[in-house]
Amino acid sequence: MIDTLKEHIAAVEKFTADNKEAVETFRIKYLGKKGLLNDFFAEFKNVPNDQKKEFGQTINQLKTAATEKVNNLKSALENATDEKGVYGDLTRPGEALELGARHPISIVKNQIIEIFSRIGFNVSEGPEIEDDWHNFTALNLPEYHPARDMQDTFFIQTDPDILLRTHTSSVQVRYMENNQPPIRTISPGRVYRNEAISARSHCFFHQVEGLYIDTDVSFADLKQTLQFFTQELFGKSKIRLRPSYFPFTEPSAEVDVYWGLETETDYKMTKGTGWLEIMGCGMVDPNVLDNCGIDSKKYSGFAFGMGIDRIALLLHQISDIRLLSENDIRFLEQFKSAL
Repeated sequence: MIDTLKEHIAAVEKFTADNKEAVETFRIKYLGKKGLLNDFFAEFKNVPNDQKKEFGQTINQLKTAATEKVNNLKSALENATDEKGVYGDLTRPGEALELGARHPISIVKNQIIEIFSRIGFNVSEGPEIEDDWHNFTALNLPEYHPARDMQDTFFIQTDPDILLRTHTSSVQVRYMENNQPPIRTISPGRVYRNEAISARSHCFFHQVEGLYIDTDVSFADLKQTLQFFTQELFGKSKIRLRPSYFPFTEPSAEVDVYWGLETETDYKMTKGTGWLEIMGCGMVDPNVLDNCGIDSKKYSGFAFGMGIDRIALLLHQISDIRLLSENDIRFLEQFKSAL
């Protein structure tokens, strides 16, 4: 009888199955109410006394072996089922992943950063909540200066010295305070002005401003830089600079790019002139350099600034600036293929 038990133990150890039905049949055969183990336990009373100990130990070995075999096979088959559920038929075509979309502001900002990075400009950032010094006074706009009226400002009511920045020039001030020339940086970011919201303007928008300071920097360097930029971003190299006024640059200019008059849209955008204004620029006023701890007798520089929103409207032919901040999924999905 003991030899018979050992043969069953060997058979249990060799047993394998590739489906749950076979495992269940095996379990019933050994562990069921009418299984072999119950039969062997029933025979225990007929075993000679000198063999009962060995017989009992052997039955327990068979029971343990059968139980472990059933559990191991069930676990293996369940894991195989899970894998099949995850991967399925590997020859079937995969399901297309839902693509996200970059915001048009991010697309244009990244393009601008990439263009200027090729000519050595790094990126600098600063706080959106600023103090009067960095936003106005250091930029040659002392208190009661009439040019402050050019930028309708959101002041913090509890502290008239704290405001929402009206331009990213404040970042340039901070950068100059902490770095010595040569300086070559661009400052993208969101700015705020108390303006009426319409299809062409908003109370908050995005700017990128550039600053280059070194010895012997000239207006010709500024024009060359802007010509490179317009060629790379718009594919158009014909620009013109019209005299203008900014408190922190002298001389100052508005930059126009020749867009052309090839289509009806070109006529509408340029009002029939072919020219399109894209930014302001100028040579950094010596007072600004001195305010920021840079020797204006040794160093000179230029600065420029443009609205990212306006360029996004232009490049992607968007008719209403409000679309850029409304998070309309129908609008944003149009940029899924854009990098």
